[in-house]
Amino acid sequence: MTRPKPNAREDYRVFRTMTTRWSDNDIYGHMNNVVHYLLFDTAIDRLLVDKGILSRAVRDTIFVVAETGCAYFAEMAYPDEVTAGVRVADLGSSSVRYEIGLFRNDENTASAQGHFVHVHVDAVSRRPMPLKPEHREVLEALRVHSV
Repeated sequence: MTRPKPNAREDYRVFRTMTTRWSDNDIYGHMNNVVHYLLFDTAIDRLLVDKGILSRAVRDTIFVVAETGCAYFAEMAYPDEVTAGVRVADLGSSSVRYEIGLFRNDENTASAQGHFVHVHVDAVSRRPMPLKPEHREVLEALRVHSV
C-alpha cells in the first residue's frame, strides 16, 4: 500500500478554523484519533450550513456518511488551533466525496488528511436520491478535478 503524502493548504478550496480543547488530548499527550473525525464532520457540516444545503429544519432528504478514512502525518494537541481545508474530489449522482486536510496552527502542510463520503438519501426510506441541482451547483464549485 502506498502511503499518501501530506497536502498543502493551497490544495483545498475552503477553510474552517476550529480550536482544540483540553479533552481532545489522549493519555499520550496528543490529539486522540477520534477527534480528527469530529473535526472532519464539523468542517463539512459547517460548510453545508453556510452554503444553505444543511439546516436543522425537517427535510425530505438528508445526507448520511457512507465512508470515511484518515492518514496521520504529525501530532496535534491542545492548545493548537486547527484549520480544516475542504475540497470535493468526486461528485456522483447521489454522493459526494470530500477530502479534508487538518493544518496545525499556521503550518502549510497537513498534519492529517482524510476523506468523507456523503450519500444523499430520502429521509424516511434512507434510499439514495439524486443530488438536488442547487446542491450540485454549490458542490461543483468546490470540486478539484486534478485530485
